[in-house]
Amino acid sequence: MAASPTSTVTAEKALSFITKGWREVKDSADADLQLMKDRAKSFKTLASSFDREFENFLTSASRSTFAVPAISATSAPAEIDFVKRLQPKFTEFRRAYSSPDFSRRVLEKWSPRAKLRIDLSAIKNAIVSEVEEFEERERFLRGIRERFKTERESQEGLSKDWEPIKAFKLRLREFEQKNSSSELFGGFRKSEIVEKLKSNLKLILKETNEGKEVPPLDFSELLAHLVRQSEPFLDQLGVSRGISDKIVESLCSKSKSHLRLTSLSSDETSIIESDNINDELDMRIASVLQSTGHCYEGGLWTDSTKRDASDGKRHVAIVTTASLPWMTGTAVNPLFRAAYLSKSAMQNVTLLVPWLCRADQELVYPNNLTFGSPEEQELYIRKWLEERVGFKADFKISFYPGKFSKERRSIMPAGDTSQFISSKDADIAILEEPEHLNWYYHGKRWTDKFNHVVGIVHTNYLEYIKREKNGALQAFLVKHVNNLLTRAYCHKVLRLSGATQDLPRSEICNVHGVNPQFLKIGEKVAAERESGQIAFSKGAYFLGKMVWAKGYRELIDLLAKHKTELDGFKLDVFGNGEDAHEVQNTAKRLELNLQFMKGRDHADDSLHGYKVFINPSVSDVLCTATAEALAMGKFVVCAEHPSNEFFRSFPNCLTYKTPEDFVAKIREAMANEPQPLTQEQQYRLSWEAATQRFMEYSDLDKILTNASSTSQPTNSDKKMSKSVSMPNMSGMVDAGMAFTHYVLTGNSFLRLCTGATPGTLEYDQQHSKDLHLLPPQVAHPIYGW
Repeated sequence: MAASPTSTVTAEKALSFITKGWREVKDSADADLQLMKDRAKSFKTLASSFDREFENFLTSASRSTFAVPAISATSAPAEIDFVKRLQPKFTEFRRAYSSPDFSRRVLEKWSPRAKLRIDLSAIKNAIVSEVEEFEERERFLRGIRERFKTERESQEGLSKDWEPIKAFKLRLREFEQKNSSSELFGGFRKSEIVEKLKSNLKLILKETNEGKEVPPLDFSELLAHLVRQSEPFLDQLGVSRGISDKIVESLCSKSKSHLRLTSLSSDETSIIESDNINDELDMRIASVLQSTGHCYEGGLWTDSTKRDASDGKRHVAIVTTASLPWMTGTAVNPLFRAAYLSKSAMQNVTLLVPWLCRADQELVYPNNLTFGSPEEQELYIRKWLEERVGFKADFKISFYPGKFSKERRSIMPAGDTSQFISSKDADIAILEEPEHLNWYYHGKRWTDKFNHVVGIVHTNYLEYIKREKNGALQAFLVKHVNNLLTRAYCHKVLRLSGATQDLPRSEICNVHGVNPQFLKIGEKVAAERESGQIAFSKGAYFLGKMVWAKGYRELIDLLAKHKTELDGFKLDVFGNGEDAHEVQNTAKRLELNLQFMKGRDHADDSLHGYKVFINPSVSDVLCTATAEALAMGKFVVCAEHPSNEFFRSFPNCLTYKTPEDFVAKIREAMANEPQPLTQEQQYRLSWEAATQRFMEYSDLDKILTNASSTSQPTNSDKKMSKSVSMPNMSGMVDAGMAFTHYVLTGNSFLRLCTGATPGTLEYDQQHSKDLHLLPPQVAHPIYGW
């Protein structure tokens, strides 16, 4: 029968108890022996001192002379004769005591002295005997320890821990050799019995290995972890993450064998032997920290007042940079996101949009549409949304102060935007265009106020900036600023396509859908074609804001270069914008067959009959108009570009690489009929699918449902987390970046030098009046310093 783990542990405890007992006995005996030696030494010293004093006394006595003064015969008394008779006795006495043998004879007759010598001899013998006995016992125990140590080092498996198990394994091996047949024994095959015994021994061995000490981190591992945690700082210095990863890999390769020492169990060893050196390093650091029992509770600039969402419903705040009636992507898409997120009962949703004063409204909103109050604009937004989604969305709309920048054609936040989300609702934040929101943001750090912050990148700002004066230098600076801002203010970043800047903690995923109205148009077109009707009576068109960066430059260049090959091809262009006059004059000068019309809603009835949508733009991140055209069942001719990667799987999307290929795709589209969308293709374009993708890639599905606390642990979950077990240098670097940004953006002169819109450090009097806020000088008083 296999020895149970309990018996093994009991034997180990017994051996430990015996060893400890012998050690205590030895220590006590050593102390007693030393005390006895000290006492014997004191007796010996005392006896020697007495002996010396007595000998000195006798010596001095032998050297002394008895001088008798001379006495005259006439005056000598009668006693003189008696003295004369005593004098020979004194002489004899002096001669006898001056003899060298006197001391020896006296000491031999002095019984106390002789008894003392006998007692000291007995004590000495006892002490010597005791010492020899203890030395013999020590040699015996040392022999036992050496024997166990030799057996542990020479044997593998369980025999290294306990001698009886070694004997048991030897008997088991003999049993296996003698009974290798399949004979039955007690209802079981003998071979099965042997295998079960072996498995039990392996299980005990595994438990023994798990108790081994974890070796400490070496210098290479510590330096590799420091380099990896310093990636944001190195990135600001121009050192790419690829170089940092190579440095980490080089450092970790030096201690590769150290990472695979027997400090880990068999399961953990299989985990760290992966291709990802970062996972190996994480596992190594986590195992060392776990072995020490250290638990890190916080760090620099840690906010301990975050809302605890475990007491009720979760709250999601969506912050965006534009609002209806401005028909731009950052106004429409966040609105749909709020509507579809609010359909779930797991969370409350608040949409935070900018409020523009009347003068800015006239510059931004089309058709001279303005609002006298936020309530009036909210009614407009809700009505527009309900007409398109077909249900009443239950979410809150709030406004923050904003100013329109004519130079950037963008709305810039004024003051601290985060203050318009109350602390009790500060749980999850979704920042639409996080870099845009935070360029000149001067307020409380988002990641300090909110438990989880997700950024969604809409715009390829670097592409636009490169087209300006000194664009290369500006793009270089803005690239590093965007890296800093997203690291400092976001936990997770989602990029709609690979056309955007590669930002820290980012993933690529299209989390936008199309207006349900366009899918209904596509279903209507498919039904008409099924019934034999002509669904598309018109040719090709292009729709977009009329600025050069929106693809008009590429479109005119392609048509001008291949005007001969595309002879007879006509294109209708819909759009308004700052460059409208220049675009139209250029097309007229080049004699291109383009017909320009005012901008319209893509769902307008006049656009349903077009069969081909042409979009040569390479500055878009994810063109909403392309998705809408596909949803309506049209052909789309677009460039083979990362911004169009999501659409390439649709059969009606025709991508081109070269100008010649552009001409071929146009001819193919004009000569054929588009395929009707399948149910699966319609779903991929819908906001339901986009919301599902957003929940998955932003980790909100786990956060909102607390999946991490209810799910069963998997193999990947066995990796020990170090986020709460050690100070996170990356987090401290991010906090330092946020603090530096806060200090710099608090200076009005520096803001103006870097291109900030004047008056955006704080909201103004008109904002306080429209939004019913305290005057800025009251909300943020300055006490003369």
